[in-house]
Order: sequence, then C-alpha cells, then structure tokens
Amino acid sequence: MPKRDGNVSQTSDTTIALRQGAVVSHGRPPLPAEALYASANFTLSLLPIRLAHRIQSLRNLPFIVVSNPHIAQIYNNYVHSLSTLLPYQERRISNLEDEIQFTEVMADLVQTHSNTIPILARGFLECRKYINPRDVTRFLDEHLRARIGTRLIAEQHIALHLSSKPHNGGATSPQEHDQSGYVGVIDTALRPADIVRQCETFVGEICELRYGVRPAVVINGQADTRMTHVPTHLEYIITELLKNAFRATVESGKERDPIEVTIAAAPDDDQIAPLATNALDGNNRVPDTASIPGVTIRIRDRGGGISPEVLPSIWAYSFTTFADELSRDIGSDSNAGNGNADALNAISGAGGNSSSLAGLGYGLPLGRAYAEYFGGGIQVQSLWGWGTDVYLKLRGLGK
Repeated sequence: MPKRDGNVSQTSDTTIALRQGAVVSHGRPPLPAEALYASANFTLSLLPIRLAHRIQSLRNLPFIVVSNPHIAQIYNNYVHSLSTLLPYQERRISNLEDEIQFTEVMADLVQTHSNTIPILARGFLECRKYINPRDVTRFLDEHLRARIGTRLIAEQHIALHLSSKPHNGGATSPQEHDQSGYVGVIDTALRPADIVRQCETFVGEICELRYGVRPAVVINGQADTRMTHVPTHLEYIITELLKNAFRATVESGKERDPIEVTIAAAPDDDQIAPLATNALDGNNRVPDTASIPGVTIRIRDRGGGISPEVLPSIWAYSFTTFADELSRDIGSDSNAGNGNADALNAISGAGGNSSSLAGLGYGLPLGRAYAEYFGGGIQVQSLWGWGTDVYLKLRGLGK
C-alpha cells in the first residue's frame, strides 16, 4: 500500500467535486498539445484522491467482508491503481512523451476496473450474513456513484487523446470533428431516439433468442430532440429498462402490444430541476447550474405491472432479497435465476440472468445511479394487472 494514500484520502471532498463544465472545459478535439497536457493534468489532479477515498471506504467495511476474495480483489485493484498514479503527481505532464505514457497507463487502469460492479455484487452476496443490509446499501450507493465519476474522468481524457493525436503530426482532420458532436466521450448532439433504437435492436435479439418472439417498440413525442450527454450512460439505462419491459410484455402474453417510448424535451423556461445541489465525492450529484436543457423519456408496457408486495423493493440491491436457491445458482455459475429475486426480475416478473449483472439485482439501482449522477432520475408508476410506466428524466450537460 502506498504510504501517501493516507494523506491523499484526507483531502477534502469539496476539492474533488466533478462539475458539469469541467469535463468539457478543454475544448473540442482535435486538441493542441498544450490543451492535451491540461486535460492530462486535470485528470491526474482528481483520480488519485478519488481512488484513495474508495480504498478508505473499503477499509471501513468489516474485516471478514474485505477478506472475501471478490471484495479483496477490488480492494487490491484500487491499491494497484493508486500506486501506479502516485509517481505522476511528482511532476506535471508537459511533453508528448509523458502524455502518451500517462494515457497508456490510464487505459490499462480503466480495463483493470471494467468488472468492478459484478465482482462486488458477488462478494456482497456471499457476505450478506456478516454485514447489515443498510450498511451495504449505503456503501454501494456511494461507491457506484463515485465510480461513475471516476471512470468518466479517465475515459474523457483517453477519448480526447485518441481524437487529437498531436503526436501523430496532427493526423486527425479538424473537418472530421466539425461534423461530429463528440467532445471526448460526451456527445453534444445526442438523439435519445437513436439510443432507444440501438438498445431495442440489442434487447430484441436477446428476447427473440430466448422467447422466440419480440414486441415492437414505437417511438413518439419529440423524437428529433437532441441534448448533450454521455451516450454510454444512456445506453445502459435504456437497455435495462427495455429488458424489463420486453420480458414483462412477453411473459404476460402481450407480445403483440407494442412498447411505447415517448420522448419529451423540457421547455427552455421550465428546465428539469436537479435532484441535489451538492457535489460530493460520495454521492457525486452535480450541483445546480442554470439553463440546462432536460429530456424526459417514458417507457410504457402492457406487461401486467408490478405487484404491490414487490413494488417497494424494486430499488433494493440483490443481497437484501436474494433467495438461497439463487445464491447457490450464482455460486455454481448457473444461468438459472429465481423469479422476483431481485430488482431487475421484480419489475418484469421473470427469472434468469441475461448479462453479468442481470441475475445480481443491480440493473435498476445502477441505472438510477447513472440517471441521478447529472441531476436526473427514474420514477416507476405501476398499474397492477395492466402495465408499467417508467419515467426517465435526464438533464443535459450544458447548452
């Protein structure tokens, strides 16, 4: 463990708040060398502190929990990442050679942490007897939100590096980027309708493979609406919500009834209000900024709705509701699930896991974390015996 992590982790949370404008403050690519160095140093100023906070948070868990092989793996990954980045804090990145080396290191670290969530999920499932469920919920809420910001910072610099490449003699064409709305991983001209269609294709193929049928998706409302957002965040959220809607629709025998997706842009004089006004390292909700355009997406299905007994628990992480059979299934790497065992299955009334997280009950809670990160949210309205309306509210990252 690096000796300096104690000092780093003691840095005030207010110094590492991630604000909306910060991730796009270096300009539109291709960036000149000096702007690329500024992006690298900005990234380096935040990541070690954030990693140290994650390490400290893991250390605060009971020893028997941290000793679990899955959670210990995540702890060691964070320690390794912090050890790798600390030497770079001794100097500023001011030349192409250092910037290239730093970006390569960042890419390796992003890959190292790519499976953090499913590994943590399995670890906490195995340790559910040794820790209070409320403590795990508190830890996961903080950890997952902090991870979203940390990964966004790292991936933003990597994307700026790849789209600029001044070390290649300016091989990237400015005209090419003028036609693109991307600033790093952020799309300044994102059409939610396009994301819905992409996710529909993906989820529809899975549904048809498993059930032999797939319901249609109808998009209405303001389908041409554009906003500034992170496409990968929206893709994850829409995928999870469509999986629930597809599964509920098919298993209730209503596959001939289309799933309706309505897109509505907030008027300029009635912006979506943020869910929080403080940007803390723990909750990582971005502070209020004026005139941020918002979009609301409603996903409506005829899948029978969610029973009143199950509805209160749909946002709970899997460890609070998993049955013993599902625990044994996961322990044996089985694909079989337990019908209403977790948030993802509860909303659709179907068992099974079609992804690394689907059978672990993190689908809806993590989707909500992505939505809330930039001041949005998810609300579920269930009409038991008929269907479900899910409202996804998004705030753009700026005009």
